[in-house]
Amino acid sequence: MRIPTLKYLLTIAVLWPAMLLFAVKAQAEVFEKTLGNGLKVIVKEDHRAPVIVQQIWYRAGSMDENIGVTGIAHVLEHMMFKGTKSVPVGQFSKRISAAGGRENAFTSNDYTAYFQQLHKSKLPLAMQLESDRMRNLHLTETEFSKEIKVVMEERRMRTDDEPRALMNEKLMAAAFQEHPYRTPVIGWMNDLETLSVNDAKTWYKNWYVPNNATLVVAGDVKASEVFALAQRFYGRIPARSLPGRKHFSEPPQLGVKRIVVKAPAQLPHLVMAYHAPTLRDPEKDWQPYALQILAGILDGNASARLNKTLVREKQLASNVGAEYDATSRGPSLFMLEGTPSEGKNVTEIEDGLREQIAILKRDGVSEDELKRAKAQVTASEVYKLDSLFYQAMQIGQMESIGLSYKTIPLILKKLQAVTAQQVQDVAREFLQDDQLTMAVLEPQPLSGKPKQMNKGAIHGH
Repeated sequence: MRIPTLKYLLTIAVLWPAMLLFAVKAQAEVFEKTLGNGLKVIVKEDHRAPVIVQQIWYRAGSMDENIGVTGIAHVLEHMMFKGTKSVPVGQFSKRISAAGGRENAFTSNDYTAYFQQLHKSKLPLAMQLESDRMRNLHLTETEFSKEIKVVMEERRMRTDDEPRALMNEKLMAAAFQEHPYRTPVIGWMNDLETLSVNDAKTWYKNWYVPNNATLVVAGDVKASEVFALAQRFYGRIPARSLPGRKHFSEPPQLGVKRIVVKAPAQLPHLVMAYHAPTLRDPEKDWQPYALQILAGILDGNASARLNKTLVREKQLASNVGAEYDATSRGPSLFMLEGTPSEGKNVTEIEDGLREQIAILKRDGVSEDELKRAKAQVTASEVYKLDSLFYQAMQIGQMESIGLSYKTIPLILKKLQAVTAQQVQDVAREFLQDDQLTMAVLEPQPLSGKPKQMNKGAIHGH
């Protein structure tokens, strides 16, 4: 989320105590209960409008897949819209639409989630439909053979034919040697070609159980009424034992890795990805918070270092960026990227980025930069609370990666406590060549073929 002016950012910094109070108050309106079958139900009361969002989060994503069946988490997400004994194929979406709502789903490395947004009076309908397919999904060879073709086409259009996406996929496969983040969420094409309906049935049986799920309801509701509805619709679904989860730790990288990806594209592009930790203990950890602020200093606003120096002053790049995600089930990457300006090349971009890293390591950051970055990072977190959907989303994500939604105010507080020295320290520790994987997109001639896709057939994006 971009905030337009420095004046606005500084205003946010001044108003920080009020924003933290707002975040704490928002958490005070959250209630939780775990049903007898292990389903955790979390309710966020928000009475600003007579609407609700229901989200069901399964702690099963692509990182839980086995070799040879990559993509099955995402394929099963598609199949969840293919009907049960009481809800025929295509009727789930039609019934939600007829009730004036909308629905969709998404799959990530860490989880798979399904959601509906409707008038508050339609919550029983949403629960009835969602709980039905948690237990009674009807998986057939006929529907699977149709849908796997849709997923394969989705892969072609969104990865194979998209040079940046293709480069990022190759980058992840190079950066991670052991951790399953090395495989794409959508799966490798040769695996998609050999997946069967039995693979989908196994995935569904293993992971789609109440004791592996979190139900989040946000909106104009009373928590007690939601808990009663959840017991009515979900409470009778039996718990099942879950497969053992393997815990992967990425071995230390022993030197810089470089890859070149040749693909039809208009412009070259460079990504520099450094291994970085994620948040495990919100109270004691400090490095993930400092890395978030570091990303904000490099690329958090119009006056951030990379844009100011490499785009506006030196005109080496048409765009540059820094990205880091502190919250996930597995390890993270701190990523720098850039596209050369006309007449420039990726070597000059790399040199420019390396120079900025060296300056930051040597000289650290100013208090003004620190304030701007904190304001930006804090604003992007707090303004999520303006959206009913993202209030639920934030809760579901935190719970699904093994953290608690209750730590959100603590996280905001910890971000504000990051010091300039800590930012310099994490830059020195993690932005090193021994932890660097570098990918270069080398453009090839464009074919000129028009891209077409039946987007209506695809859920989750």
